[in-house]
Amino acid sequence: MESIIFNILRVAKVIDTDSMLIDSTVLPDNIIYPTDVGLIFKAFRKMEQFARQYYIPIWWDRKELRQLRREYNLNRKKTEIEDLFFDALLIFSAGLRKFKTIVKSLEGPDQDRKKAQQLLALLMLFQDQNALKLAGERHIPNRIVSFDEPDSRPIKKGKKHPSCEFGSTLQLSFNRQGFMITMENFIGKPNDKTLWPGTAQLFEKRMKGVPEHAIGDQGYRSRLNQVIPKGCPHIFLGKSQDVGEEKRDFCQKARSATEGFIAISKNIRGFGCSLYQGSDGNRIWSLLCQTAYNLKKFLQLYNDEKISEESLMRLGLLG
Repeated sequence: MESIIFNILRVAKVIDTDSMLIDSTVLPDNIIYPTDVGLIFKAFRKMEQFARQYYIPIWWDRKELRQLRREYNLNRKKTEIEDLFFDALLIFSAGLRKFKTIVKSLEGPDQDRKKAQQLLALLMLFQDQNALKLAGERHIPNRIVSFDEPDSRPIKKGKKHPSCEFGSTLQLSFNRQGFMITMENFIGKPNDKTLWPGTAQLFEKRMKGVPEHAIGDQGYRSRLNQVIPKGCPHIFLGKSQDVGEEKRDFCQKARSATEGFIAISKNIRGFGCSLYQGSDGNRIWSLLCQTAYNLKKFLQLYNDEKISEESLMRLGLLG
């Protein structure tokens, strides 16, 4: 659906190929702010859902766990959180050992057993990460922040607020009109330098041509990226000397406009939070938002009478 709408606008020459504006942001997932103790309680809820599905009696002391959760909710002082975390972790470790035994002896359809094994693997990884935390590790790779969104990662983008968002990286490219040309989702926070060549190639493929201007910030700057896309006469990667003086003002304004396009996409066009789960769900959500974004951009230009008569005739909107 997104490709059909985009190609109709491109063939009708509504979308210009003149400029490629690239930037990345975060697509936040619809999750509660994660805390170490809160994730342990969430892990117990996941095991409880499993137990109810297979009519298995709960194998931990629910009263003790309920009391621990109550103390956590009422006394969130920093000096007491460490003790509560350790107590909850002891109960979880014992419960996880029992859960591992149950999953190994589980009988039923292959699909159900596969789901149970995936949950066990996720909980075992969570247990290993808790052990690293107790050992004093500060940087834990692929840190689990949600059991409903296991691909979600803590991502810092250098902004004052929020300083950290939980979700996936969203790589976007626009043209100077503000149409969203490409959209890609990535787990975690890949280096922007590595994203530039692939995004430029995808832009050329979608637009069937090389842009006259390629514009990004210094996060994309590298010797290789300064010549990508090939054949592009003006590549601006955050420094004024990247382009000639006659093109400098245009590129700087286009770079500023990119921030505005992303702000609109996140605050108005749905990219502020993904309401679908998993990496596949995030991809579908992003494509739907991209479709709506470009349709609303077209309507904006149409209402402002900024679409040429030739394009309107191609679209059948002008006799």
